[in-house]
Amino acid sequence: MSSFVVLGAALTAVSYVQARDTKLMLPIAAAMETPDTQEKLVGSVKFYFGDQKPPKVLGKLGSDFSNRKTNAFGKSDETACNWAFLSALMALEQRAISLGANAVVNVASYYKKNTHSSQTEFECHAGALMAGVALKGDFVKIADK
Repeated sequence: MSSFVVLGAALTAVSYVQARDTKLMLPIAAAMETPDTQEKLVGSVKFYFGDQKPPKVLGKLGSDFSNRKTNAFGKSDETACNWAFLSALMALEQRAISLGANAVVNVASYYKKNTHSSQTEFECHAGALMAGVALKGDFVKIADK
């Protein structure tokens, strides 16, 4: 009987760890400055977060969202979240390129279809095994500066 109690306690602890869903609001600037971000983004598409004003918009080419998850095991929440953020940006960048856009404007967090628009922070949800970031934005052609 006692082995069943121990097993039950262990399973409860494991399910608690797996169920963790910590909401984090992290700085966009810090995520954009990581070496991975500098290396992985193509760079031909500019991102404008929240209500940041881009140069003159010549035309809107569409809207979309990207929901990306990453393995968080053995990583700090910030590290895992920055990686998920980068993955979401890379997906938006590739979509923009495919549409002929050179900017993504109105970029906002869109976790579980809840919008959080900010110029300075993004929303990430971190658990023991996974971290996730969802972003949405509008693909546009902007005038060169």
